Amino acid sequence: MKANVIGMTPRTDDQRRVIGAILIDEGHLNSGDADAIDKYASETGLRFGEAAIKLKLVSDADVKSALAQQFNYPILAHGGEFGVADDLVAAYNPQDAIVEPLRALRGQLSLRWASHEPRKALAITSLNRGDGRSWIAANLAVVFAQSGSRTLLIDADMRHPSQHRLFNVDNSLGLSALLTGRAIGRDVIRRLHPSLRLFVVPAGMVPPNPGELIMRPIFNELLLRLAKMFAVVIIDTPAALETADAQILAARAGAAVVLVRRNRTRVAELTAMTVGLAETGARVVGCVSTDR
Repeated sequence: MKANVIGMTPRTDDQRRVIGAILIDEGHLNSGDADAIDKYASETGLRFGEAAIKLKLVSDADVKSALAQQFNYPILAHGGEFGVADDLVAAYNPQDAIVEPLRALRGQLSLRWASHEPRKALAITSLNRGDGRSWIAANLAVVFAQSGSRTLLIDADMRHPSQHRLFNVDNSLGLSALLTGRAIGRDVIRRLHPSLRLFVVPAGMVPPNPGELIMRPIFNELLLRLAKMFAVVIIDTPAALETADAQILAARAGAAVVLVRRNRTRVAELTAMTVGLAETGARVVGCVSTDR
């Protein structure tokens, strides 16, 4: 079911004033506007946000942002020079219906994986490029952070990186620099919002030897350190049919989620992939079907 965030719950007069104060603080309304909205809301029975939109004094996005702040549920900017990409729906429009399955996946992982694993690292894997790995990894990291978990997303696809574009962060230094000793953690770990416990390590400059880099002991040591700093570490991996990187990364993480794309993933290839992951010692904790 798609929730209507504006009409999510009935609001008291005090709650209306809170929403109005947030919109005023952000420069979307002045005090006269807020009084007019409150009067109109009382006359029509509408909630404050609905009345404000009906009067065309604010946008739907303005109200969602204010509600997010009221419930301590930060929303990232969308588009433009500083905003995240359209695909990062969970970050800028968490009430979209497409985000609910991601929350369900988060719940299942919390029960079946996070509560049992000493190392909270999870590789997101699939057979082919274009299966939706990066989309799932990014949005899943967002919903974990929104639940209050200190979450780190690592773009370990150093062949075709994408997380820096999704989150609109600098990619000049990233995982490749960490693994070659050209940077340290504080140089490459990006925090997305002061009130959201989400951090991203982009892939960085594409190296000539990504497979060799992730096989180095330093990568395993890095994951051990990060697992002590974060409640959840999500790793975006390359396509399994193109390189052995995904198996290596899953083995380093200790656990993996396998993505299956409708009308594309072949059963025989999927079976071979899951067997290969198991042989590395990685535990397949879930399989997700996607049509992205």
